[in-house]
Amino acid sequence: MSEPPSNRVSDLLVRWRAGDEDALRSLLPLVYDELRRIAHRYLQKEKADHTLQSTALVHEAYLRLAMQDGGKFQNRPHLLAICAQLMRQVLIEYARSRRAAKRDGGCRLSLSDPVALAVAGRVDLLSLDDALKGLAQLDPEQSRIVELRFFGGLSIEDTAEVLGISPATVKRHWTTARVWLRREIGRTARE
Repeated sequence: MSEPPSNRVSDLLVRWRAGDEDALRSLLPLVYDELRRIAHRYLQKEKADHTLQSTALVHEAYLRLAMQDGGKFQNRPHLLAICAQLMRQVLIEYARSRRAAKRDGGCRLSLSDPVALAVAGRVDLLSLDDALKGLAQLDPEQSRIVELRFFGGLSIEDTAEVLGISPATVKRHWTTARVWLRREIGRTARE
């Protein structure tokens, strides 16, 4: 009988923390499909003329992951959350470079999926990033919850596990953060 994937991921994370570089290479096939789904979800929210593809986004995140310290990953949801955050960074850098190349060419992100922030219409990824940075200054935990829920696609329970807080606290902060971000992004859009 084969070992459940989450146990194998945990075992490989332990080996990676111990310095086994092969563990990271063995880890990727176990989470690759989930990473592709996360990347696909990101890219579905982008403008139609977006040139990055899911595979490229996953591979760029993997390269960045390989440069990370393996000791900071706790479990499968935490690993997926970090990978989602890395994908977000790739997309933000891509959007900034496109915007620099042609003014007003920023990537657009729809916030209308089930774990979205419920902002009417579409939101500029760079505006969302700026708003998240502002939220991080006010409340780092709420900012992290938004990253894990929205960008990482984690459930309330997985987010609570990664952050070491109760699901009720995650729900409360998630609601507050959405309201704050909606207001902040709306204010920025009017300026």
